[in-house]
Order: sequence, then structure tokens, then C-alpha cells
Amino acid sequence: MNVLVAEDDYRVADIHCQYLERFQGIHYIDRAATAYETLSKLKEHSFDLLLLDVYLPDELGINMIESYKKENVSLQIILITAATDMKMLKQAYFTGVIDYLIKPIALDRLADAIKKAMNNDKIIHTDGQVNQQLADQLFRGKQLYGEKQHLYPKGIDKLTLRKIKEVLNNQSEGMTADSVGKNIGVSRTTARRYLEYLISVEQAKAELEYGIVGRPERKYVLV
Repeated sequence: MNVLVAEDDYRVADIHCQYLERFQGIHYIDRAATAYETLSKLKEHSFDLLLLDVYLPDELGINMIESYKKENVSLQIILITAATDMKMLKQAYFTGVIDYLIKPIALDRLADAIKKAMNNDKIIHTDGQVNQQLADQLFRGKQLYGEKQHLYPKGIDKLTLRKIKEVLNNQSEGMTADSVGKNIGVSRTTARRYLEYLISVEQAKAELEYGIVGRPERKYVLV
């Protein structure tokens, strides 16, 4: 996805841009400091996601959403605001923003919003027949309570992934791909594929452990 960050505070915009760089699947990131600079950027470039601050110097960001959507009808918008009044929330809801974040933002909450947008983007660009599960993922998203709904990449099975996470959860010191594979009965290569997927979605991390003899081992730990 291509992402535009509309934020007049340079430090906050910088934090958001650096954080966005951590996500696989985000190809281009740009920033704008005003509402009308945001509009100009949307005219110049095709963006998939807009992180939109409400209180911009020249105009309320929320009042510009209709204009932004005219430039790109498929643009997803995450609204970011310090406002806590219900009127703002209602306006955001009726203008079709996909998420609403109240400052100060926790980065894990921002991550949820970004992942939701990325999941939506995958669905939007999917061809074929629609079933209820697919529709629920797009229209209900994070509102689905209980087990989270995901579109897993090819080669990632939900049940195998769950087993791997359970094994890692019981080992606070981390495990190699080989030991994970032996625990659940899959090959080292298969285990590594799932472990690297967990890293890509920021649910795990890898650390190198240096032994006395031989090459360092890559150990995986749940975040």
C-alpha cells in the first residue's frame, strides 16, 4: 500500500512514518502538514491509506474527507484526533473512516488500525466469489469478538499457526525452528516459514544465540 500521513506536528509525523516502515506490504510513505497540502498530494499520487489528523492548521481534517474521497474513492482513512466529543465520533462514523484513534496513541493500537487497513486492501484486490466470512472480514473487521479473522498468505494454515504459537508460549527463552518443528511434527523448513510469518506480523521476534561450537542459532520468541 501507499500511505499518506497528514499531521502538522513534525515529530509526531516522523514517529508515524518510521513506524509505518516496519510493515511489510507498505511500499511508499509521504507526509503533508495541512489539509489542502493533503488534497494536493492525493491529486498527485495514488494513495491507499491516509492517516488523518483532525486539527490541521488550515482546516479540520474531518471536514475534508469528502474532498479526499473524490480524488480516490477507495482511499481508506484512519482518523487521529485529540477531540473526545461525541459529535466528532459520529461525524467520523458517517463519513466512512475505517478507524478512530484518540491522542495520545498507543503504538500497538496504531498497529491494529494499520493491519486492519492492510487486510481490507487484500480483500479489495481479491477476485472471485464472495462468501459471508470474506464479507465479515471487510465490513466487521476488528469488531468480530472472539478469534480474530485473518486472510493468511499462501502456505500458512490457521491450525498449524495456532500450534506453533502455543509451543512458543510455553518457552519464554525462545526456540529454534528445528525444535518447534519436532514439537508439532512438521519439518524444520515448514516451522521456519510459520515463524518468519509471525515476525512479519509482529507477533514474534528472533534472536541469535551463539554457542561454543558452530554457527549461531536463530531462536524465536513470542512478542
